[in-house]
Amino acid sequence: MAVLLCKRAIEPRSGLWTLPGGFMENGETTSEAAWRETQEEAGANVFVGELFSLMNLPTVRQVHLFYLAELQDLAFYPGPETEEVRLFTEKEVPWKEMAFTSTTQALKLFFRNQRKRRGANAVYPVDLPHLIYPNEARNDPV
Repeated sequence: MAVLLCKRAIEPRSGLWTLPGGFMENGETTSEAAWRETQEEAGANVFVGELFSLMNLPTVRQVHLFYLAELQDLAFYPGPETEEVRLFTEKEVPWKEMAFTSTTQALKLFFRNQRKRRGANAVYPVDLPHLIYPNEARNDPV
């Protein structure tokens, strides 16, 4: 099992890796936003599936939603805000070069879920009361 990651070409956290994502546009659903952001950042044709994880980040007044998605082909490419796009297995993920704590937590949950062969319909809510970057993490809630 592999995940598609983007190396950011913009701040914050330029040069570090993350899942495709971003802010919603007016008039779109959360799954539509996930599809659009994946197109914009990774040039990837995906089928957006079920909601996988919800991360509460009250210190930055944000909620991060992570959806499961399936690549429809391998024709992906970096968008204007992305330096590089690549598939990674769990062992290949550049864990020390991840841009955001919420992405790191979502990936850990995803790979743990895959190892335990749980159904895709499990949603994992996670509260990250203090926004910290991965290299500053003190206690890993996952």
